[in-house]
Amino acid sequence: MNVREFEGKNEEEAINRAIEALGLNRDEIDVEIVEAKKAPFLFGGGRVRIRVHLEEEHPSEPSGPLAPEGEFEQAMVRFLQGLVERMGIKNQVKIAFREARKLGLEVQTEDSGILIGRKGQTLEAIQVIANVAAGRLKDESVRIIVDTQDYRSRREKSLIRMAQQAAEQVRRTRQSRLLEAMNPFERRLVHTALSGEGDIETASEGEGLYKRIRVQYKGGKS
Repeated sequence: MNVREFEGKNEEEAINRAIEALGLNRDEIDVEIVEAKKAPFLFGGGRVRIRVHLEEEHPSEPSGPLAPEGEFEQAMVRFLQGLVERMGIKNQVKIAFREARKLGLEVQTEDSGILIGRKGQTLEAIQVIANVAAGRLKDESVRIIVDTQDYRSRREKSLIRMAQQAAEQVRRTRQSRLLEAMNPFERRLVHTALSGEGDIETASEGEGLYKRIRVQYKGGKS
């Protein structure tokens, strides 16, 4: 069982922070209120601390981090760990996986919520910087995937569930629905998840890196 703690001005804010950091829906987390401090009358500053219990997804198939191999992997581990430390976050960086032209780096820290940021935007920015550094360290192209607390996997599953729920709502009401702003990878994930729905179509709207997807009904499901 994995246990994480989050704080907010009230229970709702603390839960919302947990949902954003973990990439889960409200009904997927088990919340325990650890501490609740009420603010004096007419004054702000109340505080609620919650504890979230998460089931391990594959307890029967443990897998540990890999040791860095070669100068490139060692340099990337040092670079990422130093980058996160300069953010004021104590951490250790491990090799999560290695594939052809792809390297996964896992940041182990007690401050993963800060590292992830709102909707994963801080983690995404760190990954962009890591890929720029990788391009300067190695001649051939190697994509760096930066993760912490398995956030990316949970976020992907959450987005697919959200897309499927939106499609059902659109199918039922015949009214389009505009989803939250997402980066290009997340948008591709949603487009792909709904590509097999014959009566539903999706389109990106907006400018810049983060755009929103409109899910709409087109009829004639095959």
